Amino acid sequence: MIAFLKQRAEHLFTGYFALVMATGALSIASYLLGMQLAAKALVFINMINYAGLWLLTLIRLRYFFRKVVKDITSHSSGPGFFTLVAGTSVFGSQLIIVAHYHMFSWFLWFLAIILWFIIMYTFFTAVTVRKNKPTIAEGINGAWLIASVGTQSVSILGTLLAPYAATEEQLRIMLFFTLAMYFLGCMLYLNIITLIFYRFTFVEFKFEALTPPYWINMGAVAITTLAGSTLILHADRTQLLTEITPFLKGFTLFFWITGTWWIPLLFILAIWRHVIHHYPLSYDPQFWGMAFPLAMYTTSTLQFAKALKVEFLMAIPKVMIFIAAIAWLAGYVGLILHFIKRVGSGRRQTG
Repeated sequence: MIAFLKQRAEHLFTGYFALVMATGALSIASYLLGMQLAAKALVFINMINYAGLWLLTLIRLRYFFRKVVKDITSHSSGPGFFTLVAGTSVFGSQLIIVAHYHMFSWFLWFLAIILWFIIMYTFFTAVTVRKNKPTIAEGINGAWLIASVGTQSVSILGTLLAPYAATEEQLRIMLFFTLAMYFLGCMLYLNIITLIFYRFTFVEFKFEALTPPYWINMGAVAITTLAGSTLILHADRTQLLTEITPFLKGFTLFFWITGTWWIPLLFILAIWRHVIHHYPLSYDPQFWGMAFPLAMYTTSTLQFAKALKVEFLMAIPKVMIFIAAIAWLAGYVGLILHFIKRVGSGRRQTG
């Protein structure tokens, strides 16, 4: 078993915590839509997901530290590490909203902040000072936007935890911090999406390169919408949030519309890749980069409709929840079959 775990850890996909992100977002959306049994079942599943991925991550840090350093300083694989931040924060939010348990979420929030600081400045320092840099076509992809996703996830969890602060002063400090993280996440999205949009429209784009993480083009603005909506719903707790609520509403509307605009284009490009060019559909860890945005868009639209009091938009998540659930279920079945296949091949090699 130890040898098997080390083998899995050595080549662990850097963005695998997107599995936790997708499961958590789907669980929260299900709960908000009244599907409490499914939502709570997903909490249990996510506990296993989170613990299992951290076990493999810690094994990789212990035995393959050089490979971790190589990955986190890479233009292509480095952004995947931001899923540790986002997965940790989304799981913490899931515990608060669905399980109504906030004590462990405090630990997860502080862990997410530490991870955010380490990964953010390690990655961006490395890609900045590197001498031999890849071209835009080779170096950037949708996974870069997980830097924004991770930042917004920290904002959301902190805002949800703020009401449990010990004092009014702590509450104000926490909400100021989460507001700052929200705007920082907005900055990261606007900067990175400009480069990605440039690659889409002015650089040769082959269908093989259209990997699932490009769905984070939409997922990043979806979680930004959720972060803004969460701040608006807590605006009455501090004077600063109350004063800038009109601006927050406009900015959040801007990001929700942007995320909605991306969805048809991404579905069209998926048809271009898989139907027109017959690119095979098979399980890949990157798949969770598509499952998460679908679930997050569902959750964010729910909270956005509440925050801006546009109830007619509630029709959207009532449909999107089934699309997100189908995507998640397909991915999880693929994951289980992939795991069984790997275990079987490992036994044959041992035998």
